Amino acid sequence: MMHDGLETRFAAACAIAREAGVLARKRFLERPRSQRPDFKGPQDFLTATDAEVEQLIRGRLNELLPNDAFFGEEGGGSFERDVWVVDPIDGTANFARGIPHFAISIAFVRDNRTEIGVVYNVMQDELYTAQRGRGAFINGEKIRVSGLADIRQATVEAGWSTRLPRDPYIALVDRLKAAGVNVRRAGSGTLGLAYVADGRIDAYCELHINSWDVLAGLLIIEEAGGWANNFLAKDGLRKGNPVLACTPELAEAVIAATGIAKEP
Repeated sequence: MMHDGLETRFAAACAIAREAGVLARKRFLERPRSQRPDFKGPQDFLTATDAEVEQLIRGRLNELLPNDAFFGEEGGGSFERDVWVVDPIDGTANFARGIPHFAISIAFVRDNRTEIGVVYNVMQDELYTAQRGRGAFINGEKIRVSGLADIRQATVEAGWSTRLPRDPYIALVDRLKAAGVNVRRAGSGTLGLAYVADGRIDAYCELHINSWDVLAGLLIIEEAGGWANNFLAKDGLRKGNPVLACTPELAEAVIAATGIAKEP
């Protein structure tokens, strides 16, 4: 394998993301309108498709790269020097309620540094990809962050987690609004980050999020010229962390408004 195997791994991740996307799209379109979603906890959705898609990704990677470790949101796994970190469907609540805004996230991490990031926006057929040092792309076309410098013109997605009390989230949104920000929440942190990379929005923030939701998207943002906090500090790979990513011109202002610093 060339380049210490990263070229082969990148090609595999892209192909597997698209294959998994075909399955996810099929399940979404055939979902009965009357189906009631299952829950792991309050506002924490679960569908059979999450596990099915994860199993497909796990199986394909194991066939091609049997020595790599794997960790998925649904089935867990192990963290070794070389590990794939996967969210089979980020935006499960959207998926479960028939809203076509969800994505597959596949990241390859070596020695606690993300080397490959692939995010597939299933229903829009948009494949976001990045290899460290090689730029960021959507369906093969290079992308860049917005470059916006005035926070009063910015659109920021503020993610929310049931793992934290609501008051800190409400306070964060209040501070962003006071700074003049257009605040949104679309229900997929993975796609929120991809949209920052593509200049569709200007920043994404969340007070706590898991690694499988963000690692691919954060690399794509960095390779698109964006700024991101040091998410993998303090064992963020296993335990998660606050996340903040934006166009560099907004970093200082968004740090001040959110209270999320470069180092968690």
